[in-house]
Amino acid sequence: MTMRRTAVAAATAALTLLAAWGGAHSATAATPAPAPAAKTAKAAKTVETAKTAKTAKTAKTAKTANAAGTCAVLAPGASAVAEKAVAAACEQIGVWYTWGGGHGPQPGPTYGQVDPSDPDSAHDPERLGFDCSGLVRYAYARAAGGDPLTGNAHHQFHSPRVQQRFTAAQATGPLLPGDLLAWGSGGPIHHIAIYLGAGKMVEARESGTRITVSDVRLDGDYAGAVRIAPPAAAPGTFSTWGTDVWTHREPSATSPRVHKFPGPTTVRIECQKHAEPVTAEGYTNDAWSYLPEYGAWITNIYIKGAAWLDGVRTCP
Repeated sequence: MTMRRTAVAAATAALTLLAAWGGAHSATAATPAPAPAAKTAKAAKTVETAKTAKTAKTAKTAKTANAAGTCAVLAPGASAVAEKAVAAACEQIGVWYTWGGGHGPQPGPTYGQVDPSDPDSAHDPERLGFDCSGLVRYAYARAAGGDPLTGNAHHQFHSPRVQQRFTAAQATGPLLPGDLLAWGSGGPIHHIAIYLGAGKMVEARESGTRITVSDVRLDGDYAGAVRIAPPAAAPGTFSTWGTDVWTHREPSATSPRVHKFPGPTTVRIECQKHAEPVTAEGYTNDAWSYLPEYGAWITNIYIKGAAWLDGVRTCP
């Protein structure tokens, strides 16, 4: 009996130990063991790195977009025509600057020319685009209809379409979107751009670059700005014709030359008078017209219209 009890007790103890081991094993299988601390830290670091990279990429993209600038009307108060001119110019962002571009028979991009003074213009004859005044011409032709701002930057700054002028000392304070900023205070105007507001402008700057938004540059030879009037506000407006036509200080072909019109240009005539007879292009005429924006005279031979212009008063 004693041996039997001992055997039974031993068997019972063995079964109890086996059951305990089995229960522990089942619990371990049902509940996954926690990941090692190193593995968890590595996963967290990977997620954090991805988030940081994404944030950096977003910041870089935003910075790039901010550097490129937004081309749009950036301030209130401009006329409808001026706002349309801004929109038309902004559509050309990314188009090549090309010297002489935009001065074809109709407003729009054209292939350029080589500027002998600028090695960067070597490829301009292969590039379809605008120079500074070509872009201004195109923008206002789209906005106002017709072709109100022909000629180069100097001619546009002195255009009869100018409604109001602002000096360099006034900076950008009184300017509105669509106003034209100009450079060349020490002589002829050599560059022109369109103001957007908020100290920004859209410009075709120089060979080797594309039309872009820039900060307004008030240093150097900044000459001031002009505001363009709607077409109806420019009485006495005529167009020249011909190429490389010179104006003169006095109504005489022998007086000093003042400005040259490379091609047809819109001008305002204040008055006309009979003076020195001129023979050119198969015509002879003694009538001369005074151009107040240029402080110069031009023979009526090169003004579209009658030999003696209708509706223009006689100069005293």
